[in-house]
Parts: sequence; C-alpha cells; structure tokens
Amino acid sequence: MSNPLDSRAAELLKLLVERYIHDGQPVGSRTLSRMAALGLSPATIRNVMADLDELGFVASPHTSAGRIPTTRGYRYFVNNMLAPEPLSDNEREHIADTLVPHRARSEADLVQAASALLSQLSHMAGVVTVPRRNLAILRQVEFLPLSGNRVLAILVVNQAEVQNRVIHTERPYGADELGRYAALLNEQFAGRDLVSLRNALMSDALDTQNRLNLHLRDAASMAEQAVTGERAPDYVLAGGSNLMGFQELADVQRLRGLFDALDRKRDLLNLFDQCLGADGVQIFIGDESGYQVLDECSVVTAPYFVEGQVAGVLGVIGPTRMAYRRIIPLVQETARVLTQGLKTGG
Repeated sequence: MSNPLDSRAAELLKLLVERYIHDGQPVGSRTLSRMAALGLSPATIRNVMADLDELGFVASPHTSAGRIPTTRGYRYFVNNMLAPEPLSDNEREHIADTLVPHRARSEADLVQAASALLSQLSHMAGVVTVPRRNLAILRQVEFLPLSGNRVLAILVVNQAEVQNRVIHTERPYGADELGRYAALLNEQFAGRDLVSLRNALMSDALDTQNRLNLHLRDAASMAEQAVTGERAPDYVLAGGSNLMGFQELADVQRLRGLFDALDRKRDLLNLFDQCLGADGVQIFIGDESGYQVLDECSVVTAPYFVEGQVAGVLGVIGPTRMAYRRIIPLVQETARVLTQGLKTGG
C-alpha cells in the first residue's frame, strides 16, 4: 500500500491499533493524548482521528466516543509499522521438543501436535492441513467408448499407476471424439493433482463453458466424473473454543456460522490452497479472506515442506485484533520446525 499518512497520523494510528489489540475497547482521543509523546492536545488528536476515519483507517462503533481500527487500518499497521516480537528461548525449545521427536512419529501425530501447539501458544485456534504429498498427480487421461451411454476413463497418475473409471454420459460418443477430448484435457490439466483438478472443473464449469468450446466443456464434464471420489486434503483444528473468549466473536449467530465453516472445512481449505504457493507468511485480515464468515477474523498462515516440496499450510485463526507481532513469528517458527520434524520423523 502507498503511504498516504503523515508521521503524526501514522503514529496515532499505531498507538490506537496497539491499544485496541491489547484491551479490545474503543480508544478515545484523551487516551491517545496520554499515550502519545507528540505533545498534541486532545482537540488536535480528535481532528487527526476524524481524518483517519474519513480515510477508512478507523471507525466509530455504535455511539462510542472512541474508535477502533478497520481492516484497512490493520493492514496499514501490519504492512508499515509492525515489528515482530521474537519468540522466547522457552517457546522455541517447547516447539522443537514437540515437533522434532527423538523417536519416529507418524505424520498424523506431528500434524496433531503442531495444531495443538499453535492453539496453546496463541490462545486462539490452530490449524494444520494434512500433507498433500500423497495426492494422485494426473499424467495422462484416455477415454474409450463402451456400449450404451458409457465411457471408460483411463487415468495414468503419479509415475505409472493406472486407474480405470466407468462414467455415464448423456449420449454415446465415438472413439475419435473421445480422443479429441482426451487430448484437450491432457494439454490443459496434465501435472495437476486430482483433487485440485476436480475443484477447478467444478468451480470453473460456467467459465469454461463460456470461454472455451463445446468439446472442452464435454471433456471437462467427463473428467470431473472420472476424478469424483478423490478425497480432498483435510486439516486438523485445535482450540476452536478459544474463539468464544473474544467479545467481538461472541455473537451467537456469528459463532455458529464460524464453527459451521470450520466443521465443513471447504471454505478454509480453499483459503489455505491460496497459501500453498506463498513465499512465507500470508495474512488475511477481516474480509480480505473473501469468506463472509471470517469477516471478524484474521488468518495468519505459512507453508511447510516435505522433501523440498510444499506439502501443506499451517496457521492461526483469531479475531482481527490478534497480536500480529507475536503470532507471525509463532506461525513462521512452527512451520519451520514442523518441516524439520517431518524430515526426521514420520
């Protein structure tokens, strides 16, 4: 983000965000005037706050005299003012002792332990996706006509594993037509894992229909049937009940929607999928996630690796007023040590 704030406004925004993160109460001008070392009067601070309000960095909740940060205010703070707080030696040792075992442990045990560790140290919800390295990767697809409205889909996955699926179509297809469909799919999708391929075919169906020709639409429909049943990557959640302790998340309807989304998993997995190619920590603040149920939450994530390849994502879910300066190093270190643990453990 460009820097639209002068030093005085930026300093007051920083103080307001830090105070609100600490106690969760709207911050008034008199409070800021006592905190600031700028020698500003409450009246001057009120004027600066009004400017910040107009620019969308802060907002006044209900009839409160104080203000709270908006998503834009938090984003400006995180991008321009944040000084991460190093983990203590005890915390680092605890993470290492938990995730770099002296004896071999399964991947499932390590993922469970990492999730619980994130929850314990953040006092929020910890999430770790199950390693993706065992997902089937599509190398080639072929279609052969069968009697009636049936087609045999032959999927070559991973190195040379062959999977056969019989799919039912709305009409009979000839061998030449099916050959063209297979060629289109191989050109578009070879190298994708079957789960992400299926998700892409489902979410892009209408777009594919409009953008590409009728042949590829039919081919995509066949491919979707052929890969249906592939189990999507899962995740392990710990400490979801911690979210009930934050006043801004305590609305019953909001909590119900949030817990439904965490239980259903699809939305969060889609969000975490966006982080698989990220270079380090990703932070989604409020509505930046694109999922309404997370509008009052922030999600801090980092990828972890197996055999040099991105295998999954871990992170912390909490209110937008989470202590970013502490959570970011926690997520970074846990991802680093989990990578090491998966190398030496399961």
